[in-house]
Amino acid sequence: MRMRAMGLAGAAALLCAAGPDKVDMAARILPAPATPGEAVKPFVKVDHRSVAILHVRVIDGTGAAPLEDRTVLIAAGRIAAVGGAEVPLPHDVQAINGTGMTLMPGIVGMHDHQYYIARPNLDAAGHSEPPLMVPQMAFSSPRLYLAGGVTTLRTTGSVEPYTDLNMKAAIDRGELPGPHMDVTGPYLEGSGSPFLQMHPLKDAEDARRTVDFWADQGVTSFKAYMNITRAQLKAAIDAAHVRGIKVTGHLCSVTYPEAAALGIDNLEHGFWVNTSLDPGKQPDVCPESDGGPTLKAMTPGSDAAKELIAILVAHKVAVTSTLPVFETSSPNYRTLPPQQLALMSPEARADYFYVRTLQMNASPVRKAERAALWANELAMERAFVDAGGLLIAGPDPTGAGNVLPGFGDQRAIILLVEAGFTPLEAIRIGTLNGATYLGLDARIGSIAPGKDADLVLVRGDPSKQIGDIANVVTVFKDGVGYDPAALLASVSGRYGQY
Repeated sequence: MRMRAMGLAGAAALLCAAGPDKVDMAARILPAPATPGEAVKPFVKVDHRSVAILHVRVIDGTGAAPLEDRTVLIAAGRIAAVGGAEVPLPHDVQAINGTGMTLMPGIVGMHDHQYYIARPNLDAAGHSEPPLMVPQMAFSSPRLYLAGGVTTLRTTGSVEPYTDLNMKAAIDRGELPGPHMDVTGPYLEGSGSPFLQMHPLKDAEDARRTVDFWADQGVTSFKAYMNITRAQLKAAIDAAHVRGIKVTGHLCSVTYPEAAALGIDNLEHGFWVNTSLDPGKQPDVCPESDGGPTLKAMTPGSDAAKELIAILVAHKVAVTSTLPVFETSSPNYRTLPPQQLALMSPEARADYFYVRTLQMNASPVRKAERAALWANELAMERAFVDAGGLLIAGPDPTGAGNVLPGFGDQRAIILLVEAGFTPLEAIRIGTLNGATYLGLDARIGSIAPGKDADLVLVRGDPSKQIGDIANVVTVFKDGVGYDPAALLASVSGRYGQY
């Protein structure tokens, strides 16, 4: 026998090297389309085997100039043709007049939680009682994402991974409305988390076991969190990579350069949470300063900024821009519009205004400090892309209240224009770049014949006025057109509740 000839040690090494099969991401995240079930049908406005959108402007997601007066033919859930009046149409096609509208790829949301952080008994002074709780928004979040034009998302950290996995399965079966989902496993967190619902890793072996267990359950990504150690992070990365699964991180105890050296695939929150230059930073310990001093030092063109960006680009580490969750630091931030406030539960809306009032009443010095960090963050994201880095985008909708699913994904793209990107560049970051990171760019993220018909029809021209991406008329997922107004009406007053 070959194993006997090799010896037991050699045979064991061979079996270990083979490892478990790698995950087929396309099959797992983008399964075959299902027929909309009874709970989904009320939100469907276009459900025909052949659909033609006529006289529409096409922003294809690649960054190329828009194509005017195009015909886009959808057949059996795929894009069958993109052209002019010469495109032959089936005799039974459902035609949609796209005059004055733009068709763009479905948004690929790369930091899209399915929960809400609740702070018990929060008051006007900002005080709340422990513990922080994280209720799941399994009803409202997926509907809000789909209504906002998000056709694929990464949950980027789960507190109820079984809920997310079961939600995805129900959506994939056509039993619930919602986007395609890359389900991230439970947070890979060390000791000291304020969240009771997170498992504190004991050591590197616990990290490896956790990754293996949840990979077996079906998750397709992992996220390291603030108090993880380098040893735990390394074990988690290695275990995930054996499966072909990527690891991202909202870090603090581990710095960005350390994480890059360990092989991490992605870093969350742009450059806001890197702690490598925080005074007194100790190995494997999250400093109370939480990255502020480091971002303050990352002025545009500084040696520190150039060095960090060079490290990330060299290690092929992607960066997720989550500008909406930090937008309250911008001097241009304004209170949420009535439409979004009406979607929140009374308690969530009250919490939002408590926090918003505290922000408005902050001292001029504090406001100036936050504004400086905001400006540095925008400049760092622009510099990262200029250096060849892969920037992806998501809003991080959490209990801060200023970010709602779907609306936040649109806002993430809009704010990239404030960072200096053109509207077409910003749309690419929010669509094709995310698909590229997930390894799904052959299927989604841009508009081309043969790709999945995951598309957003909006009124206006986002290539000239980026805010027009919020004027969503119809969201196509696997060729089925969903009604954003009906989806939003179904969750009015519910976000923050369930």
